[in-house]
This record gives sequence, C-alpha cells and structure tokens, in this order.
Amino acid sequence: MENILLEIKNLHVEIEGKEILKGINLTVRAGEVHAIMGPNGSGKSTLSSVLVGNPAFTVTDGSVTYAGKDLLALSPEDRSREGLFLSFQYPVEIPGVSMVNFMRAAVNAHREYNREAPVSATDFLKMMREKREIVGMDSNLASRSVNEGFSGGEKKRNEIFQMAMLNPRLSILDETDSGLDIDALRVVANGVNRLKTPDNAAIVITHYQRLLDYIRPDAVHVLYRGRIVKTAGPEFALELERKGYDWLKEENNT
Repeated sequence: MENILLEIKNLHVEIEGKEILKGINLTVRAGEVHAIMGPNGSGKSTLSSVLVGNPAFTVTDGSVTYAGKDLLALSPEDRSREGLFLSFQYPVEIPGVSMVNFMRAAVNAHREYNREAPVSATDFLKMMREKREIVGMDSNLASRSVNEGFSGGEKKRNEIFQMAMLNPRLSILDETDSGLDIDALRVVANGVNRLKTPDNAAIVITHYQRLLDYIRPDAVHVLYRGRIVKTAGPEFALELERKGYDWLKEENNT
C-alpha cells in the first residue's frame, strides 16, 4: 500500500451546477502507467483539470490523496511544486517569454519549495541540452518564446520537454496525441517512456489506441458518462478500437 501515489475515492464534480464526474474511483501506484479512454463529453479532461486545481470546477463529494496529502486542499501552484504535471491538449503561446527564462523560473520555483538551492546558469543550460535530446527538440525552439509560432507537433514535444525538466512524480497527459502525425507521436511517446521510473507514474488520457502502441499502460480505464465503467489490461484498448463506445450504452443504460 505504501507505493500508492494517487488515490481517488467517490469523486463527484460539477461545473455551473451540472454534474460531470459522478463517483470516480482510481488508484495509481508508483511505477505505473494508466490509460483513460472514453467518448467526447465523458469527463476525461474534467478529471485532469480537477486534479491540477482548475477553479472552474467544483468538487461536491469524494477525496483525492496524492503522495499521502489531501490534494484538494493544495493550491494549483503547490500541486505543481509537489510534483504534479499536466500536458495540455492545446498548449498556449506565451509571447515575449523565452523558453529558457520560463523553464529556469519554473525549475527554481520547485527547488525553492523543496528547500534546494537555485540551479546555476551553467548547470541549467546543461540540463536543457540533456532534456532536449530526449524529445529531439531543436535548440532554436528552446531559445524562442514559449510555443510562439510552434507547429502542433512542436508544441507537444515542448510539453514533454517541460515534463523532463520538471521531473514530476505524477504526469497527466491530456490527449497529447491529438493532431500528431505518426513520427511526432513516436517522438513524444519515446520521451514519455524514457522518463518513466519506478518512483513516478503517468495517467494517459486518449481517444485512440494508437498511442498505446508506443506507451504500454498497466491498466486501461473506460470513462463513460462521468463514471469509470470498466478497467482492464492494455489489450482492452484494441477491443475499444474495434468496437467503439456505443456498446457501453447498453451495458450502462441507467
């Protein structure tokens, strides 16, 4: 039990009075990768938003424990400093803020929170070179403003690069494969795989089985109408690819 990193119990969430999540239960242990699949509107992105502290959503019931702490009691900033990372489906551009300055500020904010000395300029640039290599990121991109003028694939690589720099304990990839061609998908998946350790974990949210050809999950969960209605092994993603989600309407016609 001591290796449980994330434990969600009976989580109910609403936005503007409409209930989106209707009793989510999920346990993620260190060293695991969990895939969450489901049709549009099932609550997948809502779950990721709630975990990182998006204030648009209201938790009405349930609990979330992360690394032994009450996650819901932490501010979004402290959730990040505690090692929670979200790779966005649609990464935003930040004109005028260079990747170098952005990442150094983020890394040093995490170090300060953990009572560590700031990373020196020399060590930081060395770290950037090492982490860029993981995702095959061009050095010119790293010197530009955050995501400004980046293609969709470059933005997704940049997300994984940021993940590598911050070294999170729990990474949430919210449809990172959306819009990627097969080459970019392989690069992103390779980066995720290389960053996996026995001490961290990942939740991969996706519509499609193809990502799971490259990132092999320990479990696949189907989120449908705000509930996790089925959990199975990685081979279940292939069945979902063949059958789609319509059959769930019959099994969960409530």
